[in-house]
Amino acid sequence: MTEVTRKIIHIDMDAFFASVEQLDHPELRGKPVAVGGTSERGVVAAASYEARKFGVRSAMSSKVAKRKCPNLNFVKPRFDRYKEISNQIREIFLEYSDLVEPLSLDEAYLDVTYAKKGKPSATLIAKEIKQRIFEKTGLTASAGVSYNKFLAKVASDVNKPNGIFVVTPDQAQQFIDKLEVRKFYGIGKVTAEKLNKIGVWYGSDLKQIDRLELIRLFGKAGNYYYGICRGEDNRLVQPSRERKSVGAENTFLHDLFRTEDLENELMQIADKVWERAQRINVKSKTLTLKFKYADFEQHTRSKTLNGFFDSKMLFISESKKLMKVEGGFEKGIRLLGLTLSNFIYETEDQKPVQLILEF
Repeated sequence: MTEVTRKIIHIDMDAFFASVEQLDHPELRGKPVAVGGTSERGVVAAASYEARKFGVRSAMSSKVAKRKCPNLNFVKPRFDRYKEISNQIREIFLEYSDLVEPLSLDEAYLDVTYAKKGKPSATLIAKEIKQRIFEKTGLTASAGVSYNKFLAKVASDVNKPNGIFVVTPDQAQQFIDKLEVRKFYGIGKVTAEKLNKIGVWYGSDLKQIDRLELIRLFGKAGNYYYGICRGEDNRLVQPSRERKSVGAENTFLHDLFRTEDLENELMQIADKVWERAQRINVKSKTLTLKFKYADFEQHTRSKTLNGFFDSKMLFISESKKLMKVEGGFEKGIRLLGLTLSNFIYETEDQKPVQLILEF
């Protein structure tokens, strides 16, 4: 029996948060916009393409962003609005396929091998979806089309913004060979630098390293790297995804030194995390504290229970214990965060259930 070549589309909205703000506020159109920390100690969550020309990027401190782009317009995020538009986009996806896997509010995979409507061509379906999104929301999206998730994801970034790029099976190896490893989905900055140090800059270089050596260097991720540089990725498009953690963090306007001040902030963060855990009806075995010094040096500490965090009192108590440092912190703290993970789902039969992440 001949194996069917899958048709995978990856849709990625263009500068989604910033584009929504420009859509709703015409006075911001054509101007550099940053969504996120409006204070000097804030962090950029998203940047418009006008801002990116100046080097402004997500996760950049607001202070650095303003220095790079003095005319930058900061806007507070409105996640309810982003979710509203995201849901409209997801409705369009579901018209074409039930196999829709959201990665976040602004991107998703679609398996259109057996599409519910439209042309038999995945490329034509991607173009139609892009047009439908624009007509319904006024926003643009970029699309990548290929026979697996890795290639579709990478392809969607080639002709941004408002572009489409197709990688057919017979073009795949040539495309991968010329692709810089830093642009491989699943290879982060640190791994890319490690590969560069051993002379691996492109897909063609990565393909020269055998599987066992990649596993020795990168653990089980080495298996993934071995496959993707040969165009192999058998992961299915999963219409539902299990949530792995829930958390919250806060960056402070001024560095904090006093234990009392830090505990007050920690309690506010703990309230948010506990409420979110209750909302999705899970209990957790693992608590992680994250803190960042004024010089951006970052640390994490974790506690895993034999049982689980069955009360807010226990959660807060263990959070405070993780934050205690003999003699106090050596430097001022600019960020605190808490995360609960290693979930036990509270269902009738105590079996894990898939949580649908809205797109």
